[in-house]
Amino acid sequence: MISYMDEPYKAEQINQILNLIVKQWFFSRFKEYSLPQLYGVMEIHSRNNILISAPTGATKTLTGFLSIINELIDSSEKGILQDKVYCVYISPLRALSEDIKHNLVEPLMEMEKIAKKKFSIRVASRTGDTTASEKSKMLAKAPHILITTPESLAIMLSSVKFIEHLKDVQWCVIDEIHALAENKRGTHLSLSLERLQKLSPGMARIGLSATIAPLEEIAKFLVGCEGKKERQCKIADVQFIKQLDLKVLSPVPDLIDAEHGSMHHSMYALMHQLIQAHKTALIFTNTRSATERVVHNLKDKFPSYYTDNIGAHHGSLSKTHRHSLENRLREGKIKVVVCSTSLELGIDIGYIDLVICLSSPKSVARALQRIGRSGHRLHDTTKGRIIVLDRDDLVECAVLLKSAIEKRIDKIHIPKNALDVLAQQIYGIAIQEKIHIDELLKLIKNSYCYKELEKKDFMEIIDYLAGKYISLEDRHIYAKIWYDEETGLIGRKGKLARVIYMTNIGTIPDETSVIVKVNEQVVGTIDEAFLERLKPKDIFVLGGNVYEFKFSRGMTAQVNASVNRPPTVPSWFSEMLPLSFDLALEIGRFRKLLNEQFCAGKSKQQIIDFINSYVYADENASESIYSYFYEQFNYAEIPSHSRIIVEHYSDERGMKHVIFHSLYGRRVNDCLSRAIAFAISRTQHRDVEIGINDNGFYIACDKPVNVMHALKLIKSNEFKKILNMAIDRTEVLKRRFRHCAMRALMILRMYKGHTKRVGRQQISSQILISAVKRISPDFSILKEARREVLEDLMDIENAQKVIEGIEQSHIKIKEISTAIPSPFAFNLIAQGISDILKIEERIEFLRRMHKNVLAKISIKKIVER
Repeated sequence: MISYMDEPYKAEQINQILNLIVKQWFFSRFKEYSLPQLYGVMEIHSRNNILISAPTGATKTLTGFLSIINELIDSSEKGILQDKVYCVYISPLRALSEDIKHNLVEPLMEMEKIAKKKFSIRVASRTGDTTASEKSKMLAKAPHILITTPESLAIMLSSVKFIEHLKDVQWCVIDEIHALAENKRGTHLSLSLERLQKLSPGMARIGLSATIAPLEEIAKFLVGCEGKKERQCKIADVQFIKQLDLKVLSPVPDLIDAEHGSMHHSMYALMHQLIQAHKTALIFTNTRSATERVVHNLKDKFPSYYTDNIGAHHGSLSKTHRHSLENRLREGKIKVVVCSTSLELGIDIGYIDLVICLSSPKSVARALQRIGRSGHRLHDTTKGRIIVLDRDDLVECAVLLKSAIEKRIDKIHIPKNALDVLAQQIYGIAIQEKIHIDELLKLIKNSYCYKELEKKDFMEIIDYLAGKYISLEDRHIYAKIWYDEETGLIGRKGKLARVIYMTNIGTIPDETSVIVKVNEQVVGTIDEAFLERLKPKDIFVLGGNVYEFKFSRGMTAQVNASVNRPPTVPSWFSEMLPLSFDLALEIGRFRKLLNEQFCAGKSKQQIIDFINSYVYADENASESIYSYFYEQFNYAEIPSHSRIIVEHYSDERGMKHVIFHSLYGRRVNDCLSRAIAFAISRTQHRDVEIGINDNGFYIACDKPVNVMHALKLIKSNEFKKILNMAIDRTEVLKRRFRHCAMRALMILRMYKGHTKRVGRQQISSQILISAVKRISPDFSILKEARREVLEDLMDIENAQKVIEGIEQSHIKIKEISTAIPSPFAFNLIAQGISDILKIEERIEFLRRMHKNVLAKISIKKIVER
């Protein structure tokens, strides 16, 4: 049963349960208990499951540990402290694990000073970086508080000796649970928690989360269920206890007619002004390349201000560089850090008093998590500024800000029934013990991620692991477990089982650069995530040259040179964060309301007043938004969440473009565009070009195609089947199958001390995908690869709702024809050519289209008069 806590406990109640030493230490550091502590400390003391959701710097971590430290000190003073693990603390990041260890050891030492005696409470971190000697020490004397990661926990649960220390764990704390729940690391963890609960039936689960929604689903993910009965969990919702100071800023009054040089200079001047007005600033970009570019330009434009006091922080940089930067931040030696997503989680980076987001963070939750890094102390104001760079960005950020202030958070997606993760965990369980498959299935279905798992899928994984598919032995895939059908028991098979499992565990796939070749000549490299997006005949830019994609083999992509078509996939596409579906709908609603204002014949001032009342915009922003919608309304039609505008136009090359103004986010538009393109290829025998972004997609062909006929062929009850066929031979399915095959241990990255390179893994997976298709087109791991592509990478669930909305006429469709693209289509059409034009030329291209639109509106107004 999931329930919200209505009232916090009183400070006196917490004072009654705290040891005198703990209480003395606490009030030497803090004036009073924070709201998260008033909600959480008593519940954790009583060993109740609880989810605490609060912003960064709201003392969540101390809330999680205060009761536990209190209990351990109490037991130490009474002489009843045992050599066992009392608390397992799980963090998504190794760096965060070390951070927590430091922040726990220091208070314990301070408490020992107050008490003038040793409590002998041991805190240890067990991650992939832990040395063999440190592991041996833990085995000899178990830490009372064990800090670990999801992968290391799974290893310990299948270890011969250490598992004995995990048989009476009292608390399990999962920090930054929102960052785990939305991916397969969280799915993996959910099964490890069930295994740990089986060993420690009395264990309480404590989830610590930043701003996220829906909290009920995160709570269910945290605690799972017991058979068909939900486990108890209380939710302490203190997400909005800090004051917010948020603004959307435009570097220039006019985002479309500003010269590139003026826009560029104004943007960096604005950033510089904001940075210098604060002690320490953190700048978030949406791509790693943008991170490097911002650091370079700030140093270049303001050399006397930025030398050693500025740094870039992202996943491609070395661990040493990142740790050095984090330490210098903590020591106050850095004025500004620029990062992509690497500092979103709660690593202690010292005092930040301003967060700048360059362009939209693409979701309300992410915006609040990023901006929440400022004002890290409890009573500080969270201060954030979002700098917008174009009119789509402006509208998106204005609505995002409204949703943030009005506490409307977009929903998280939690992967369900991941069969590759299931195979890996069943193998780990079989290594640790013999178990009956009915008991095993019951244990697995206790996890929220697998509560709807069908027995058929479960048995297919058992059959695969037990070596039922003999033909797979030709591909060196042998039985990993034994399964006795008479007794129903399973167990491990082979002397190397434990070594294979422990050296291949985890859910994060190996990735590397893909070599791009024209025949035998190497022309450069691209990211694997970028290759996933390509299909034959797609055009992209590399090193300033334009290439047409042909096919890939292993980690090599073959291309044609000398192509006279503009790119269809921009170079930064794979790095960009997708717009959340919920925020997309909010923007769609705003569009609809503005359309109603124009249709009602309201004056410019009345419409600007409405914009100001609706989205907290400043004067420049309101004027820009008005102009943008005025142009779209007078030149074409304004689309919304309940009206898709289908715009037809032909470019100067004679290519016929059909633009779908479907503002549902890139993940939904990926599904819709692929389904329509597949229907066209099957019924009209045309290969079409596709371009997508968050605001819509286009279908282009040099010959006429009937897109509306193709759309009408797509029925909601057959949508999944159509998309499964549409992705069948794509790069994205081939790559994702490799990831799934590695998680399911069909492909081993490590075997007998040898590491298989990513290129060899990919070639193995391409041979393997053919082998499993011969066994069954719905072979469990291939089925999982399709599910991952459609549900996790794309968003088939909401795309299907759009198709249903069209069928039921909740979403109207209107076709229009234009001589040149309408203003709302500018960025979609321009995203491909952005790679072959210099940025000044791209802005000039957009300005030219804008002037043409304004000219046509003027002619239209004259004719009307």
